[in-house]
Amino acid sequence: MTVHFIGAGPGAPDLITLRGLKLIQSCPVCLYAGSLVPEEIVKAAPEGARVIDTAPLHLDEIIAEIEAAHQAGQDVARVHSGDPSIYGAIAEQMRRLDRLGIPYDVTPGVPAFAATAAALKAEFTLPEIAQTIILTRTAMQASPMPEMEALEELGRSKATLVIHLSVRNLAYVERALTPHYGPDCPVVIGYRVSWPDQQIIHGTLSTIAKKARAAKLTRTALVIVGPVLGAHDFRDSALYDAGHEHVLRNRKTAKSI
Repeated sequence: MTVHFIGAGPGAPDLITLRGLKLIQSCPVCLYAGSLVPEEIVKAAPEGARVIDTAPLHLDEIIAEIEAAHQAGQDVARVHSGDPSIYGAIAEQMRRLDRLGIPYDVTPGVPAFAATAAALKAEFTLPEIAQTIILTRTAMQASPMPEMEALEELGRSKATLVIHLSVRNLAYVERALTPHYGPDCPVVIGYRVSWPDQQIIHGTLSTIAKKARAAKLTRTALVIVGPVLGAHDFRDSALYDAGHEHVLRNRKTAKSI
């Protein structure tokens, strides 16, 4: 048997990968994060499958379910939201499986920041404005942040910041980033992007906290900060420039096209 860690994507059932969906359809056991993975996705499990919402379970209970499936020779679809490599808490599960000698693999999913960019019809890496995206979070009730990964440090880059798990910590976000980005720097909050109740809230570092409070957002939201948001005055990429030569298109070929 194999445990398949599967990224279900940001929420919309049709944003799961074909590979992930086929694995769910084939596994007699399906463990899924019910608070973030829509039921429609796990309804694809075969008839008679054991389908378990792991939201109320702790790690030992989850591993016990996997061990039972292993002893029965049954494949397991372990379904996480977004892409499991980003705040997916899969590392500790895989470490346990390594100790138990239970095989597993990982199927990636569409991450929330990519879904938010799509909803915004935006590119987060614009020439000469931003070429770096930093995925991070802030410390609240979860484990503390490494010292050099505090927003005060990351903000020095002036990169596009994608801040997870922090919609209730916007006062700190404003305080930490304003010295680097300025109070008028654009900020976007993506709430449950791709779900039916999706909300996109636009603001600046100085206004976004008030707007989030007015919308009563407390969880399941992504905060994106950077001058790339809403930027229009940027030069075209060299990728499709007629005068730019690369291995797949020399100047002669480009001119003939």
